[in-house]
Amino acid sequence: MILTVWNYPSSVGTMAGSEQQSSPDPQAGSRRPVPPSVSRLQPSTPPRKPLQVLHLSRKEQDQAPPVDDSVAVPARTPAAAPVRAGVSGQPSVPVGSDDDRFETASLEGLTMADLLGPASTAQRGAGGAGARVRTGGDREAKPASAPARTVDEFDFDEEAFLAALDENEPVGATGDVVKGVVLTVESDGVYVDIGGKAPGFMPKSECGLGVIVNVKERFPKGLPVEVLVTREQNADGMVTVSARALALRQSWDKVKQLEKDGKVVQVKVTGFNRGGITCDLEGLRAFIPRSQLIHGENHEELVGKTLGAAFLEVSIETLKLVLSEKRAASAARFSELEVGQLVEGQVVAVKPYGLFVDLGGVSGLLHQSCITGGTMRDLREVFDQGDRLRALITQIDPARGRIGLNTALLEGQPGELLIDKDKVMAEAEDRANRARNALRQQEQIAG
Repeated sequence: MILTVWNYPSSVGTMAGSEQQSSPDPQAGSRRPVPPSVSRLQPSTPPRKPLQVLHLSRKEQDQAPPVDDSVAVPARTPAAAPVRAGVSGQPSVPVGSDDDRFETASLEGLTMADLLGPASTAQRGAGGAGARVRTGGDREAKPASAPARTVDEFDFDEEAFLAALDENEPVGATGDVVKGVVLTVESDGVYVDIGGKAPGFMPKSECGLGVIVNVKERFPKGLPVEVLVTREQNADGMVTVSARALALRQSWDKVKQLEKDGKVVQVKVTGFNRGGITCDLEGLRAFIPRSQLIHGENHEELVGKTLGAAFLEVSIETLKLVLSEKRAASAARFSELEVGQLVEGQVVAVKPYGLFVDLGGVSGLLHQSCITGGTMRDLREVFDQGDRLRALITQIDPARGRIGLNTALLEGQPGELLIDKDKVMAEAEDRANRARNALRQQEQIAG
């Protein structure tokens, strides 16, 4: 079957005020139709391309070569593709959908491993520009994925790993006490070998308590030292250490223990101010208020002297160390007293509940129930302020500074002090011995 399409000539020459007709077809006897003549003026338009002749022959279709089945042609959608408006004088170009342009049908069913794996890379390298298109109906078999490696398959040595950690482990945290050996003394401080990858550095101001005139003489090379870590290692592995900080810590620990034991310490006065005096104790600066001095009127004269003092306040947090000379005298007096001892003193105050007696640096309380075994209407019937008396010690509390006294134990019979006070006081030694024996017997019975 032969289909022939004729086009009409479009090339017409025009001139102003004239017309041109087409000449008749020279083949008058042919069956082909003769195009009509153009008898009207044509506008001035650009020439157009003639229509193409499409010649189809069944014989040529029968003789067409067979299509290779190995090449898969993606199926096109039967819907007509939208036509993009062309530029004037140019044919329009059909535009397909995104699925046709990018061939997304070939990506159906693929995983990320298929897109990025070795099989995809090999296919791109082998196919090049003519690589075959994968479609939903023409999928290749997925290659077997390589087995994942486990930790045991790597060259891992646990002992070597732990040894490397030990080598790079920081030496000493802040606040730790470490031992080392002096390496060298420089102008800015002392370098100490403390076992790290870099030596420890001790500034000159941290070499000890007080003023050190000759650092090289104080820290010769090779001297074993014990220091406190004040700053952990830097990027170079160097640790900052201090002998002064360690000495201060040890001094505070010792002072706390002395306070706990209630000890009296000897201190040297180093200065004074309007409120009191300053002194040195175990390398620490202590303060004694004027009110706690036995001779506080002329406290500036005490500079350079050594005094006995007891503890009033010890605080490491606030760095307060307050002492008292009066309490030290009291503590010294307490150390000379014991329960059952006969003491002599003077009444310094009369209270509704008893009498306060000065025993020479310390005060004792003679309670109203311990004055006499008899009945009295007023405490002043027996003792008045300023009277001297002798009494037995029945209780001692050094921590609270309290001493309990008793005169009723010196009576031969209850109320004897109300009748003959002078006789009881004169025979106080013998009566005290009998009273001690009676107290021991009471303790044995109670125990």
